[in-house]
Amino acid sequence: MSNAANFPILSLILFTPLAGAALLLFVSKKQEDLIRWIANLVAFAGFVVSVPLWFWYQPSGPQFQFVERHPWIPSVGADYFLGVDGFSVLLILLTTLMGTIAVLSSWTAIKERVKEYYIFLLVLQGGMIGAFISLDFLLFFLFWEVMLVPMYFLIGIWGSDRRLYSAIKFFLYTLVGSVVMLLGILALYFHYHGLTGTYSFDITKYQAMSIPFNLQWWVFLAFFLGFSIKVPMFPFHTWLPDAHTDAPTAGSVILASASPSSASSTARWWRWPRRTGSGWSPIRA
Repeated sequence: MSNAANFPILSLILFTPLAGAALLLFVSKKQEDLIRWIANLVAFAGFVVSVPLWFWYQPSGPQFQFVERHPWIPSVGADYFLGVDGFSVLLILLTTLMGTIAVLSSWTAIKERVKEYYIFLLVLQGGMIGAFISLDFLLFFLFWEVMLVPMYFLIGIWGSDRRLYSAIKFFLYTLVGSVVMLLGILALYFHYHGLTGTYSFDITKYQAMSIPFNLQWWVFLAFFLGFSIKVPMFPFHTWLPDAHTDAPTAGSVILASASPSSASSTARWWRWPRRTGSGWSPIRA
């Protein structure tokens, strides 16, 4: 793992939309044009600062690059641990580009609660980026849930006629997937402690960890369910038509592009359980 540029570019990409959302908190809701300008400039800046990833990433280099790691919650073994591979680089660029388009497309479409709308949109973008770059499972789960709340409000407040039904359906589906996935994370967390005597949410350590076949299957199913709902895949897809129909234009753009990619991208970490001659071990799907 390396940080080729020796610069915290992932933190910059992550906190640009979140800082923009925080800035909007201090702007009067009556200054709607100023709010729109700030949101658009922040979204565009987020895309600009992500572009160097395309040029700095080395396909022949380590699996995870631009790594940043700092203690976060040492008592439970959680770190502020960021890094990207080739999939993440492409999806970060997709997220920041589509985020810019989504914010710009809302200029004349949103007439009510303009301030709150752009705050939720920028927080949503920050959550998606965080899910792509987190290499600590607790941090990943935090950003995974951050994606859920803004989208619920975007659909429920600025959606069309059946917005409340669609928002609640979206929330319940994704909440169930998140709870099941959390159980899978905790299973890995305690299994790692049983093997090493230490607690850690480090995804890279989990990838190298020996896991019994039966536990592999249960963990795989937990993550498969969580990701299947988010993508979504049959038969867990029924929330998507309602959400697309009733979401505002920007929300529909995000639902169709970057948001499902968060599940598709993170699913690449996982391996299909398989029995080998020397015992039970996983292989890549």
